[in-house]
Amino acid sequence: MTRKGRRGVFIFSGLGLFSLAAALALTALSDSIIYFYSPTDLIAKKISEAQRVRVGGLVKKNSKFVESDGVTIRFIITDLENEVTVKYKGVLPDLFREGQGVVTEGQFDQIGIFIADKVLAKHDENYMPREVADSLRKSGVWKGPNLK
Repeated sequence: MTRKGRRGVFIFSGLGLFSLAAALALTALSDSIIYFYSPTDLIAKKISEAQRVRVGGLVKKNSKFVESDGVTIRFIITDLENEVTVKYKGVLPDLFREGQGVVTEGQFDQIGIFIADKVLAKHDENYMPREVADSLRKSGVWKGPNLK
């Protein structure tokens, strides 16, 4: 085999191995690539207690409750099909409102309550995360502008 032929085999072999490694990595990380799960997605995925995830949706009206310690807040996130109860200890973002979009980050406890250590709220009147809007549009409830 000529020098040029060996170089071609080496390059194509390297590209093939790199492609295989990239495909395996993307397959393994496919669940981590998702920005957040809706409550309906969580039921379908059956997330374990130890797994950290982001949960997004709308804060259910009249669901916000401040516990007696004055720092712990409970509220419900809904995608208008299913709901997740969230417990958060800390100060909520100024833009946190019932009926508005929110994304929380944390993990579930033993009884199925989502213990959040981070809460992200919408940043202006017209904003709703694309995934939340798509989820609500798919359920046929939200008729807002097309965000694509």
